[in-house]
Amino acid sequence: MKILYAIQGTGNGHMARAFEVIPELKKYGKVDILVSGIQTEINLPWSVKYRYYGLGFIFGKNGGVDFKSTLLKSRLFKFLKEIMTVPVYKYDLVINDFEPVVAWACKLRGKRCIGISHQSAVLHPEAPKPIEKNTIGRLILKYYAPVNHFHGFHFKNLGNHITTPVIRGDIRNAKTSNEGHYTVYLPSYSDDKIIAVLSQIPFIKWEVFSKHNSTPVVIGNVSIQPVNKEQFTESFLSCTGILCNAGFESPAEALYMGKKLCVIPMKGQFEQQCNAAFLSSMGVRTINDFETGLESINEWVFFDSAIAVDYPNNLAEVIDDILFRYTPQYDSLPQLALSSQFKI
Repeated sequence: MKILYAIQGTGNGHMARAFEVIPELKKYGKVDILVSGIQTEINLPWSVKYRYYGLGFIFGKNGGVDFKSTLLKSRLFKFLKEIMTVPVYKYDLVINDFEPVVAWACKLRGKRCIGISHQSAVLHPEAPKPIEKNTIGRLILKYYAPVNHFHGFHFKNLGNHITTPVIRGDIRNAKTSNEGHYTVYLPSYSDDKIIAVLSQIPFIKWEVFSKHNSTPVVIGNVSIQPVNKEQFTESFLSCTGILCNAGFESPAEALYMGKKLCVIPMKGQFEQQCNAAFLSSMGVRTINDFETGLESINEWVFFDSAIAVDYPNNLAEVIDDILFRYTPQYDSLPQLALSSQFKI
């Protein structure tokens, strides 16, 4: 069987999940990997057959997306050309982790595409949502990388093919400790803004991983270093808590390891607003704005505790179920058009 696995390369979460998904897919056939996007620091240990520019966004330094840089670096005609030329027809099965080139190529050519991502779960009717409505945000989640069917991951098992997160093997099998420092990953804020806030909380060691700095630097109780998977994992495993944006993979891993967690959703990012609402419902501290959140961060450091969760390793069963339902030899079985059940 020939399998195409398409991965979103904006940010690191999708790539981190790929470390677990790819070995499972390889059990069933030959896997070709496609990555689109230009905002990831993680390299896969397998050969990537297709690399595309894709359609993504650029992190800003003020808590949100840098829309000007995103517009300047977007290449719409290149994106359309990639959609028209990617050879999805060569594959028996297409698996997509919120990757737009392959998703739209399959949609335009009538090729079945199976989504396996966190974004597939965000619009589930039982998943907590922010109070403020965001129709544009919902539309982006629904149509950025459309699929025929999907299996989604969220902070809790919600049923209807929405299960608990995929936890990296080097996290699941690692020995954790508490060395007293706090790990920080806030890629949508500048290093200067992070230092200005965290330096006001003395006697706490902050280990900040930055997308904006290529040289390590230490200023008082705040250390800044470039994003590096191994160094980040080492800091993560031995920290007291993690302060990060309201993405999915890092918060899920922090919960799994029993670390204190505080999240700050990116401004104007509907998916992260939804994640923050879900985490808040679980008792996790959420802060709307980092620069005005000093008091809340202080309270989190000195008074909050970790939240207990149960995240079993069920990825093998998820992949097995997908292969059972959607590979050609099972085409005679009733298909579950899950992507149509979450209405806007």
